[in-house]
Amino acid sequence: QVQLVESGGGLVQAGGSLRLSCAASGRTFSSYSMGWFRQAPGKEREFVAAIGRIGGSTYYADSVKGRFTISRDNAKNTWYLQMNSLKPEDTAAYYCAADPSLRALQVGTGVAYWGQGTQVAVSS
Repeated sequence: QVQLVESGGGLVQAGGSLRLSCAASGRTFSSYSMGWFRQAPGKEREFVAAIGRIGGSTYYADSVKGRFTISRDNAKNTWYLQMNSLKPEDTAAYYCAADPSLRALQVGTGVAYWGQGTQVAVSS
């Protein structure tokens, strides 16, 4: 019954911005850490960002640090990835995820819940 539904993906020019949302249902995720991953065609899945259950601790891949911001709204059972200064290298399918363990999200293994992915394409 637990579902993670993503929205906000699309096509944008380099330098533009997108905000991805992940709305969860089936349970309350206030005690979970949340994260985002991405996978480009022919490439392995890559960690992008994670946020602790309280929201005060955030973690980013070096490739997106300073450009992307992860946040959460526990009242809405939703978390977000604000993506600014997008580059063509950011083109990928983006997946939201949740797990009681922040470490599980950071390493990308043993993750309890995954979204189905949403496509982000950044043109030159």
